[in-house]
Amino acid sequence: MNATAAVLYEVKKPLVVEEVEVLEPQAHEVLVRWAANGVCHSDLHVMTGDVPHPLPVVLGHEAAGVVEKVGPGVESVKPGDHVCSSYIPSCGRCRYCINGEPTLCAHRDKPRWFMLDGTARFRKNGRPLHHYLQVAGYATRSVVLEDGVIPIRKDVPLDLACLVSCGVLAGAGPVINRAKVPVGASVAVFGCGGVGLNSIQAARLVGAGKIIAVDVNRKKLEWAEEFGATHVIDASKEDPVAAIHTLTGGGVDYAFEVVGFQETVEQAFLSTRRGGMAVIVGICPAGTRLTIDPMLLVQQRTLTGSSFGAGHQRTDVPMLLDLFMAGKYKLRELISRRLPLAEVNHAYDLLQAGEVKRSVIVY
Repeated sequence: MNATAAVLYEVKKPLVVEEVEVLEPQAHEVLVRWAANGVCHSDLHVMTGDVPHPLPVVLGHEAAGVVEKVGPGVESVKPGDHVCSSYIPSCGRCRYCINGEPTLCAHRDKPRWFMLDGTARFRKNGRPLHHYLQVAGYATRSVVLEDGVIPIRKDVPLDLACLVSCGVLAGAGPVINRAKVPVGASVAVFGCGGVGLNSIQAARLVGAGKIIAVDVNRKKLEWAEEFGATHVIDASKEDPVAAIHTLTGGGVDYAFEVVGFQETVEQAFLSTRRGGMAVIVGICPAGTRLTIDPMLLVQQRTLTGSSFGAGHQRTDVPMLLDLFMAGKYKLRELISRRLPLAEVNHAYDLLQAGEVKRSVIVY
């Protein structure tokens, strides 16, 4: 069978949208017809070469769609089911899954650009194409692991549901699961794009007191206020660390870095009070190194990270969709543009220009 896909053949070059061959799903694999895929910065890191990846590759990992066919042994989904992708699959059997850390699943120890048997399900002129994070959501259909799809309710529009499969959970999860922000706590969020806005609205959801948004883009700071920020700091005009210490009388309880720069990671850590926690969500370019005074750690500050929300993706994704359907979580407001796959390169131009909260490629 065939699909239309966006393929990266060379870093720093546009994606090529073309017809590719899709092979049949094998044991414990699922064929999904994707309905939509969110435009995420993680793919851009591969496109620019900041995160090295084997090429050629079908990008996309923030996807939602409908199961078309299942391979032998598949039990958790059936044709017709609506699913979100899980770019970190969860096997349910490894030490991480058993210990309640499914976003650290042992599947991550294997190459994420092929299926578990080490082969691809995409072909172009007989040549294998890699699957980005075993999802390849920038394709009208792809084969994914059974462990890499999450069944969801059918009454959620798929162009909204796709957002939860990366950006929403990646932003909200660190607040809810990793930091476990308590009612009344003070929070700073560095970076107010599509992921950071979810850290902000999750902080509002759990009842944080001061929610301080930091960015260099005035438009993004306005978005932050729409999503629940109580204070905003334009880091292009003032030192955000000093401003946060002034606002809070000594630093925030929790800081979330959602940019992926050395400077902003260090600023987030320095903005915390003694005993505070900084959670790193942004993906830094390969080779990035931090300069941290160890005495700040002796003062019981914590510097940690979060992967895919640091919780249980199989329950967190449906939970966030339930909150949306109950009118308690914003998804529609996250989408600035809907575009066809043919305009995927333009979608990344908009992302880099800071013009969108989130764009969605709709098939």
